[in-house]
Amino acid sequence: MKCSIKKRTYRAIYRLLDRVSPVPYDCGTLCGAACCTCAEEEPDDDPQLGIYLLPGEEKLFTKKEDWLHWTVEDAADYDFPDSWFGKLYFVTCLKAPHCPRDKRPLQCRFFPLTPHLDQSGQLRLIRSDLELPYRCPLIDGGVSLEPSFVQATYTVWKHLIRDPLIFDLVEYDSSFRDEDGLTFVR
Repeated sequence: MKCSIKKRTYRAIYRLLDRVSPVPYDCGTLCGAACCTCAEEEPDDDPQLGIYLLPGEEKLFTKKEDWLHWTVEDAADYDFPDSWFGKLYFVTCLKAPHCPRDKRPLQCRFFPLTPHLDQSGQLRLIRSDLELPYRCPLIDGGVSLEPSFVQATYTVWKHLIRDPLIFDLVEYDSSFRDEDGLTFVR
């Protein structure tokens, strides 16, 4: 699987998202950093709660970071678009909630927003609709998100979906949603 997004572009995206936050305070104070710490509650030594890196995002890491647990997965074994094949990288933070914030993967930086392509093909942002093993006040607590965070996230996704693999993922995920039940953030 070859992504068209270059390492320097991913670095620029990280820098842009370093300047914004969903709320003007540490949202972990609302929930005890549930999204970062519930991986610690896994019963075995192989943490399961984590995220997949976007295609090409692994270029920003050495795969030897002491704060990440890495697994390499085969895309065919999971629910991804047909255009996705070969290796995928799944990471779990081992230092939660004290990971290096400037090194967090994109899916952590975007949370709680998720991209969605509406029926006309327009990119929209929604609050995450993933089934989570915890309750997030930013998703279901009515907390307003910072406009600068929403705008930066939208700008990044507009750029990311220019890559055919990432576009296919957003389109694929969007196809499973019923738009009547969605609340669009942007």
